[in-house]
Amino acid sequence: MSFSDLFSEFFMQGFSGRDVGTKEIIITLIITCVLSLYIFFVYRAVTRKTFYSKNFNISLACVAIITTAIILTIQSSLVVSLGMVGALSIVRFRTAVKEPMDLAFLFWAISIGIMCGAGMTEIAVLSSLVITIMIVLLELIPIARCPMILVVNADFSEEIDNRIEEAVKKNCKFFRVKSRNISNGREDLVYEVRCKDEKALARDVAAVEGVTSSSVLRHDGEVTL
Repeated sequence: MSFSDLFSEFFMQGFSGRDVGTKEIIITLIITCVLSLYIFFVYRAVTRKTFYSKNFNISLACVAIITTAIILTIQSSLVVSLGMVGALSIVRFRTAVKEPMDLAFLFWAISIGIMCGAGMTEIAVLSSLVITIMIVLLELIPIARCPMILVVNADFSEEIDNRIEEAVKKNCKFFRVKSRNISNGREDLVYEVRCKDEKALARDVAAVEGVTSSSVLRHDGEVTL
């Protein structure tokens, strides 16, 4: 037997697949389903998006189960695993994940599928608990209050401008003019403000003679300290 034959035999023995029994498959899929449901409810509890995507949440659970099935299949045969890698390499996903937390949950679901498929269920359970604790603790860390946006529509004059600014100063410790638009004797002002009582701010600005409307908006974006 030549050296190449010995090397090929050693290589195939090192990467030969193992028989995965039906009982092991069922138990692994059940554990993955339980952890997938856990991820589903954690995502539902911690997400704060205005439009909650139930389809994305369901896809998280499905991704974990599909990944487990792929890992179990790869373990059964080297030939099948190479064919599956070739088949999956032609799949292209064009949907962009805009929320960082969505990306984290997606990797969490994939890792759970890999761990369960590889028989490392203890690591999957413990890592899920650690991730949940980290999310809860980091969510409890206080952050600065987000600035609010004050939108004012009024008649254009220096006197009205000064009265609006006085009303803003009365209710806000910090304010900054973000936009000023003047057209046909009308003026649209946009302030970035920080105040405790936005109702009082909107009421005092609206009470200024010449002001047509006063609106206070809050956003849930990043906070700059």
